[in-house]
Amino acid sequence: MIAAADFIITKAERSKLSSMSLENISFGKYFTDHMLEVEYADGEWKTVEIKPYQSFSIAPSCAALHYGQAIFEGVKAYKNQDGDAFIFRPEENFKRFNISARRMEMPEVPEEIFIEGMKQLVKLDEGWIPNKPDHALYIRPFMFGCDEMIGVKPCDTYKFMIILSPTGPYYSAPMRLYVEEKYVRAVEGGVGYAKTAGNYGSAMFPTAEAKRKGYDQVLWTDAIEHKYVQECGTMNVFFIIGNKAITPGLEEGTILAGITRDCTIQLLNELGLEVEERRLSIDEVEDAYTKGTLREVFGTGTAATISMIRELCHKDFIMRLDTDSWTIAPKIKNRMDDIKAGVAVDKYGWMLKV
Repeated sequence: MIAAADFIITKAERSKLSSMSLENISFGKYFTDHMLEVEYADGEWKTVEIKPYQSFSIAPSCAALHYGQAIFEGVKAYKNQDGDAFIFRPEENFKRFNISARRMEMPEVPEEIFIEGMKQLVKLDEGWIPNKPDHALYIRPFMFGCDEMIGVKPCDTYKFMIILSPTGPYYSAPMRLYVEEKYVRAVEGGVGYAKTAGNYGSAMFPTAEAKRKGYDQVLWTDAIEHKYVQECGTMNVFFIIGNKAITPGLEEGTILAGITRDCTIQLLNELGLEVEERRLSIDEVEDAYTKGTLREVFGTGTAATISMIRELCHKDFIMRLDTDSWTIAPKIKNRMDDIKAGVAVDKYGWMLKV
């Protein structure tokens, strides 16, 4: 059994932090001094190493490069008003990571490696956590198959790693979305609920097409009728229609069970709004917009947190929304930010102290 006391920790001789500023930092561009690495072989996890951030070599025949056996998660760490470091709901990321692992026929990562390893790594590099609104330390656990062979089969060897990246806002302004009706992200029975690398690779072309049309992201629809909304390229999505909050349900397995999505549902209930997790057609959204009952549309995700959506384009029908007048999305964001900063009581037990 793996124990945290057996981790091998090698500290960097000099921190890169002294030569850079953590203010207004771009998402995913810079990385901290250390990383976690552990290999899986012979049916077991080997020794966990936390060591200086560095490149590593892989064989050209590495199976993950050819067959896409790769998964990841996105987590964030914050500092409260007293300067203590906390990780936001890593237990939920741990559960979802292993759901993805099972779907991709990969070994599950033990909690001692995922949670304790993450805590130790963040503790070592906690000086990299930006102390500024809408900033955080982004945590990227990932795993990929390492077999050096060409052949379509699950690997026997894997590498699990965690890297850290200080970051500012993912989206700096309210978004414009293009409702996608030709390309699809996921289909029932597929891997839409898994956080696997291929889901994001296949989304790049339609997202680029949307950007060429002047939009920030796509809003995916179902693969059969192109009628029911699913999620945005990097976020789950919520629609405030009348006095209800509606978000696509998880039962079909075509969208990611977002952790920020789950937090948002709890906070919407706290505000007294009825939340419906169900199929929602783009026609229903258009009808609500026409009638004036579509009050707010916003995305939720670890990277984006809460992102307001100011425009939706479906075919030739454009829905423009006045985000400056909104009250619900800002309340959800502020409530979540206060919990993360330690300003509000963490009654849900979301923050794990490092």
